[in-house]
Amino acid sequence: MAGRWSDDHLALVRDLDCDVLLLTEVSQRTTLPGYELHPTKTEMARHRWWAAVAARTALSGLPDPHIASALANVNGWTFCSSVLPWRGCGHDPWGPGNHGAKTVRALEEITSALPMSALVWGGDWNHALTAREYAGSRAGRSSLLAAVDELGLTVATTHQPHAIETLLSIDHIAVPAGLEVADVRRVSAAVGGRRLSDHDAYALRMVNLG
Repeated sequence: MAGRWSDDHLALVRDLDCDVLLLTEVSQRTTLPGYELHPTKTEMARHRWWAAVAARTALSGLPDPHIASALANVNGWTFCSSVLPWRGCGHDPWGPGNHGAKTVRALEEITSALPMSALVWGGDWNHALTAREYAGSRAGRSSLLAAVDELGLTVATTHQPHAIETLLSIDHIAVPAGLEVADVRRVSAAVGGRRLSDHDAYALRMVNLG
């Protein structure tokens, strides 16, 4: 959400028509009628949360698995929205070392708190998962793919395009590997030639949730 909120942002979310939202860089002015919102405890910047989970049905907030990740239970499923380190992100809150080391450390904290079933994990992962790597690092990508595999997930957005032509998305949604994904799509965050964020939105429809 790039820390912004307006009527255009609300219209974009309504057009997505999602039961659950995984949001990142969330303005504290965000109001989502019909949704419960569970943000991270810690601010990314003044009046901006790192991430949040929002749901139309009863949501039970859980402790943040990492300072930049929000976690919630919705109808027996666990949803996690994460911001992961990006190239040149500095030490706070990622700690010392190169980008790969920062990513490994964040992933260890996050995955240790996630269940091995009924899990949807996504957000601004700051990594393309194939082809050119431009926001993260090759080492970070390797550790991220390993974490996804260990959790038994598949990333439905791996081959979705980025808002920038020729690049692939760094925003992702991962679901259990055996779960059928009926549809996945990118939704432009541009309104009337003006971008609401430098990221687009991604939506998928899961079936046979049982």
